[in-house]
Amino acid sequence: MIRSERKSYSLREISERFGGEIVGDPDTRIRQVATLENAGPGSIAFLANERYRRQLDNTRASALIVGESMRDATPLPCVVCRDPYAYFAHVSGLLNPPRQAQPGRHASAVIDASASIAEDAEVGPLVVIGRNARIGARSLVGAGSVIGCDVTLGDDVRLHANVTIYDGCMIGSRVILHSGVVIGADGFGIAMSDERWLKVPQIGKVVIANDVEIGANTTIDRGAIDDTVIEEGVKLDNQIQIAHNVHIGAHTAIAACAGVAGSAKIGRYCRIGGASGIVGHLTIADHVEISAHTLVTKSIDKSGTYTGAYPFDANREWRRNAAQLRHLDDLADRVRVLEQKLTQPKRSKS
Repeated sequence: MIRSERKSYSLREISERFGGEIVGDPDTRIRQVATLENAGPGSIAFLANERYRRQLDNTRASALIVGESMRDATPLPCVVCRDPYAYFAHVSGLLNPPRQAQPGRHASAVIDASASIAEDAEVGPLVVIGRNARIGARSLVGAGSVIGCDVTLGDDVRLHANVTIYDGCMIGSRVILHSGVVIGADGFGIAMSDERWLKVPQIGKVVIANDVEIGANTTIDRGAIDDTVIEEGVKLDNQIQIAHNVHIGAHTAIAACAGVAGSAKIGRYCRIGGASGIVGHLTIADHVEISAHTLVTKSIDKSGTYTGAYPFDANREWRRNAAQLRHLDDLADRVRVLEQKLTQPKRSKS
């Protein structure tokens, strides 16, 4: 994000905000964050992995963020802390604050007279806001977004361009919705009747708690009867599908292209890898990590890491192994027969 003016901070000022021990000149001024490889004067980089230690010799950064084990690894001024990557995130947020809402409503916005919009909120061009919608203080509604009837947005919400929120959904404070997000579309509820599919009305809503961020083109369906719930601090990547009546626990993170089927319940502080799939009506415990491309077909009741991806190989070998997988059931039967024969007592010869 390019800015014409950028404020700088001394290491002392940074340490006063976020903690950490300064080694070297505390008056070193920092204007921006950077990688070790591409840092220049006025920038601060971080080192959290020993693999990149060799880059210290050539970095042009003015200062570094390092862990305890790297305290003496460089003559450059350092902030020593417990978690360099998390500290780096704090510093980057300080140096790169998001654009604040500019109070006002664009002339092209279509806003129902019954809508309640905070005076210091920003409503961009071509926005549509429905009946009885409520938009909180300092919130920003980006161009082309559509806010349905009876929708509630908390304070400091940021909707990037072309976000759609269907009727009745509730969004907490400090929520970020990126472009293309759709909140509250109908879930995939259909019933077979007289050899035709019959639509099941989706009468629940989506409830999103505070401090949630949802990536571009992710969709969260409204509940069929009860609500779809996203608890506080959840982070969803781009192009994720969350089906009706899903419940995602606080501070869980889900990577891109994952899909969660209806009525699944995911615990708190879970981490779900990209392109994973979670079958409906199951429960995942707190503090579960699911590797990328894993298909979860049954509930997980204990914390830990779970992996189900079939490893790639050269096509010829992969096809050969895949063919063998088709015969695993027959092989298991044969093994059972052999085990029975081996465990049966031998009959003596007459």
